[in-house]
Amino acid sequence: MLRLLQVAVDGQVRVVAWDGEGEARVVEGVSSTYELASKAIAAGQGFADYIATLPAGAVVDLAAAEAEGRLLLPVTHADPAHFIVAGTGLTHLGSADGRDKMHKAAQSEEKPTDSMRMFLMGVEGGKPKAGETGVQPEWFYKGDGSQLKATGEDLVSPAFALDGGEEPELAAIYLIGEDGTPYRLGFCLANEFSDHVTEKGNYLWLAHSKLRQASLGPELLVGELPEHVEGTSLIRRGDEVIFEKPFLSGEANMSHTIANLEHHNFKYELFRRPGDLHVHFFGTATLSFTAGVKTEAGDRFEISAAPFKLTLVNRLAVAEDAPVAIRPL
Repeated sequence: MLRLLQVAVDGQVRVVAWDGEGEARVVEGVSSTYELASKAIAAGQGFADYIATLPAGAVVDLAAAEAEGRLLLPVTHADPAHFIVAGTGLTHLGSADGRDKMHKAAQSEEKPTDSMRMFLMGVEGGKPKAGETGVQPEWFYKGDGSQLKATGEDLVSPAFALDGGEEPELAAIYLIGEDGTPYRLGFCLANEFSDHVTEKGNYLWLAHSKLRQASLGPELLVGELPEHVEGTSLIRRGDEVIFEKPFLSGEANMSHTIANLEHHNFKYELFRRPGDLHVHFFGTATLSFTAGVKTEAGDRFEISAAPFKLTLVNRLAVAEDAPVAIRPL
């Protein structure tokens, strides 16, 4: 499967094409994945066919690039404000369990929580028949491209946050064409970093809990996502592994189809602005928070999953307190 990466080579950002097994090579003639995608769209070709028309450049040692911190975000926008970061929750089989426990104390035991109701709606109507529209999922906004971190970079939790916890997920990246058509560029590993203590305090604080940084793995997997994706979420504290658990994704493990989630995001004209990038997180059923883990600054998150070959690694950091002063004019 074709993978695209952005790698710092001799101080410059280079696009690298790799099949996951053989040599990884620079794609000549473009300076970014964004430019490559734009040119492929203009040519009416997919990535693989368009890359075949370009000269193959130098071989890149990805292991060395990883060790030296030169693996970058797989896609970037020159103006991060035009890179929209959003996602959906309660989309995976089993994903409601932890969320339901989080919110059950705030509701009657006899009445299902809103989380469980949303999950069951997805189980019943998240995989519509051809030509039909499925039920809309939960949706949240995380910010813009300035919130995205590459593998090897810190995930910085605000000083006011009550928690900084991992969410091992898959995400897809989209470029909106000049005619308003969303083009899916590919899929990548992701850590949809969130504040679960704030969310647990009141379900209506979910929006606040999601306004955090997030990280994307270096590989942009081009084409369709396998039906079954199985990975591992691991947290290290110093030399000790304090959490390790498998996570599942892919439509075989989801209560919604990818197409249904995409439809309910891009049905809004606001999200079909030509030239914009979008990253959409698809949710997870695995959280260390529901296992009782309290993360600390310095903890190392490691997320891996086949068919991705490279591990997404980030450390947790906490920002210094910086009070905001509002000045009337």
